[in-house]
Amino acid sequence: MEAVDREVRHHSQQHDIDCHHQHQQQHYFQPEGAVPIYTDASPALCFYVHAEHECRARAGTLHLPHGPVRTPLFMPVGTKAVIKGMLSSQLMVPALSPEIILANTYHCALEPGTDLLEEFGGLHEFMNWKGNLLTDSGGFQMVSLLKLAVITEEGVTFKSPMDGTPMLLTPEESIAHQNRIGSDIIMQLDDVVSSVANDDARFAEAAARSVRWLDRCVAAHARPRQQSLFAIVQGGLDTSHGGLREQCLEAMIGRNMPGYAIGGMAGGEEKDVFWRVVAQACDALPPGKPRYLMGVGYPLDLVVCTALGCDMFDCVYPTRTARFGVALVPGPTGLLRLRGREALGETGPIQEGCPCAACAGGFGRARLAQLLRGAALGCQLVTAHNLCFVLHLMRSMRAALLAGTFPAFVRSFVQTHFEGSAGGVPAWVCDALSHAGISLTSQTACEHVTEASAHRMCPSGD
Repeated sequence: MEAVDREVRHHSQQHDIDCHHQHQQQHYFQPEGAVPIYTDASPALCFYVHAEHECRARAGTLHLPHGPVRTPLFMPVGTKAVIKGMLSSQLMVPALSPEIILANTYHCALEPGTDLLEEFGGLHEFMNWKGNLLTDSGGFQMVSLLKLAVITEEGVTFKSPMDGTPMLLTPEESIAHQNRIGSDIIMQLDDVVSSVANDDARFAEAAARSVRWLDRCVAAHARPRQQSLFAIVQGGLDTSHGGLREQCLEAMIGRNMPGYAIGGMAGGEEKDVFWRVVAQACDALPPGKPRYLMGVGYPLDLVVCTALGCDMFDCVYPTRTARFGVALVPGPTGLLRLRGREALGETGPIQEGCPCAACAGGFGRARLAQLLRGAALGCQLVTAHNLCFVLHLMRSMRAALLAGTFPAFVRSFVQTHFEGSAGGVPAWVCDALSHAGISLTSQTACEHVTEASAHRMCPSGD
């Protein structure tokens, strides 16, 4: 671990030097409301930073074809072009109103098919969505559907989980599907390996192949003036100087893409390694480009990784958790299990003061517990609450960054999250926040990482 710490310090020192130079050339640092200026390298996306903490955490605005998007942001996941249990109109109520959501290229290509979506004028029209859309390329299915996939240099051949029909997804086909879908941000097809795999050669192959596939995606992209293509950094958990992550970062930064994603994470890796991979990427990526951490959605992870410098997140965690009858709440566990007998005796809302349809609509815990035992409305209401919780968290972090109170916000969040915890705050949280320039107070004493906290992971799929 000492060697890893030396590498993190090396990257941090370089980041501080780069930060000094950035402040001398702050073309990307603009006040809110600044008129977007697009470039030949990024004709459909303009990203401005309005406030930051220690050249890492920042509040900004992504200017996209379907309107501005305020960062940091969380994208609700509609894998098959729908947020399960929610109408598009229900998403747009003031308590929710995400400015961008995510759909999955592989699943949209399977059903209903991207040719059909193109006939409807794109996915925006098909799902009656007025906001922005980001589509994942289908690369993640190499992990989630690994038993149904064969990966070669040409691409990945999947067997349909519905009828076994083979489907070859190449970089060119992934981009063609996304061009027909019409999403505002499209992702390169990358070669994804589970972060907990024990195969160094496979990680090296995937990192190098992801760069080659990026070049093929760029060449195949037919709509660069309407859709912004993001690169996805791979490289396993190797954050060593000159290692796989650094090699991939250098190669992809050299392509000067409109934005960059950190891929291959949230797969069960130890948290002490997880945050170091995120920190290395955020320290190295261009400051004027959005940074997207894929597949991360636990509230604690959102706060820590925003502090490290990430701008964009997505995960099925809030919506999937709701379908199991679990609500997200502030406090030590962060969870309220509504299917248990205890909830049947509680009349209060999930969370006092929450503006979601469940809490503001008069649905108490007992009523929700009863609805969750068979009525679809129960899952719908808890889904609305969980999305409201996460979206409010992101907006609160943005407000704190703009007000210059972000460190205090983080300390308060961490103290509440671990209040009464016998183990204290996990060491990885303290180390990550220290790297981000945020020290915790004595009231939030750091302890050793527990096995449970070290291996928590976001769920995959929808």
